[in-house]
Amino acid sequence: MSASVAADVRAWLAANWDPSLSLSAWRSLLVDSGWACPTWPVEWFGRGLPASAADVVSAELRAVGAVGPPSGSGLGLAAPTILEHGSSSLKSLLLRPIVTGEHTWCQLFSEPGSGSDLAGLTTRAELDGDEWVVSGQKVWTTSAHHAAYGMLLARTDWSVPKHRGITYFALPMAQDGVEVRPLRQMNGHASFNEVFLTEARVPASHVVGSAGSGWAVALTTLAHERRLNLSLRGSRSAGDGVDDSGRVAREAALETAAQYEPYRWYPQRAGRADLVVSRARSLGAVSGVAAGPVVRDGVAGLVALSRAAEWTAARAAAARALGRPPGAEGSLGKLSASEIARSSARLHSSLAGPWGMLSGADDGTGGVVAEVLVSVPAVSIAGGTDEIQHNILGERLLGLPREPSVDHDVPFHDVMRNRSAR
Repeated sequence: MSASVAADVRAWLAANWDPSLSLSAWRSLLVDSGWACPTWPVEWFGRGLPASAADVVSAELRAVGAVGPPSGSGLGLAAPTILEHGSSSLKSLLLRPIVTGEHTWCQLFSEPGSGSDLAGLTTRAELDGDEWVVSGQKVWTTSAHHAAYGMLLARTDWSVPKHRGITYFALPMAQDGVEVRPLRQMNGHASFNEVFLTEARVPASHVVGSAGSGWAVALTTLAHERRLNLSLRGSRSAGDGVDDSGRVAREAALETAAQYEPYRWYPQRAGRADLVVSRARSLGAVSGVAAGPVVRDGVAGLVALSRAAEWTAARAAAARALGRPPGAEGSLGKLSASEIARSSARLHSSLAGPWGMLSGADDGTGGVVAEVLVSVPAVSIAGGTDEIQHNILGERLLGLPREPSVDHDVPFHDVMRNRSAR
């Protein structure tokens, strides 16, 4: 199978790859051929191939320096959710512009009072003819300032328990009822936004799944999000390995730069474990100077954790190649990432001492250590807190009883919540 797929891709590229095309023209050819997303159904711009074919196709694209489909939350989160739960009309409307890169997406899930308890969200949507009218506030939204659509969760029924009254929408972002404001972080970056919805309008046809079934739809997105977050640092972007002599490459490079700008600090959020060994050696800690035995023990533990995380990621990749849906590996990997980040931060702090508080040119690492120390706390929160991941693993993998809840079966309008939400 792999050999025949590779041969087919090679033949198609020989006849069609042209680095002088515009990025839009090239992506149109690619999506119409089915090679942009070969594992998607044939009727939805794919070729119906097994999951293992994706890596084969990517390798052939890189071999000739061709640009692939865009990465990011549109292709990584919205598209698989729409494929699984969306109506035929919604798939026809939304999938192709995602793959060509014409439409970017953002995720409108978390709220100021509903982060880890996502099902407690209070953004409301009310049906008005053939449109839903949405009002509320979302927070920690990456790329909302330039997204064409938002993956929106809103409450459409307050008379049922909280998990059953939620609806999942594809929200058009370019409208007067949507206001986006940047959030400044303590590490100096402004990667996230808060989004204010004031009678924003969503066509009734833009419901993903059905009204009230949004929680099940959201679980699909969240499963893919954990996988996307874990692969973000090591993933190839659309411009990696591309023949940089043509127009396609130039336009792909600009797209990639804009897309990854919010994530510039993510290596620091992950703790920069890759720098720990070299810094320890350069400071003489591993060779026995400056509390060497303690540092050596910490470095050895960090290396072991990192190797175990790599093996978990490889196991998850193997499962995807076999066509299995995202599973517990996402939660395991995210917990590992949190522990690696914290261990790395502790070691960087021990090695740098008070110098680690310096930023910019005053520090020998260009301020990397200081940025690590103020960025690492985010990795245990974003994409589902460590506590949430423990619950997921306990309940779904180990079969433990569900965590006690006082509002699980209570109509949401009777649930105690903050005054502004009422």
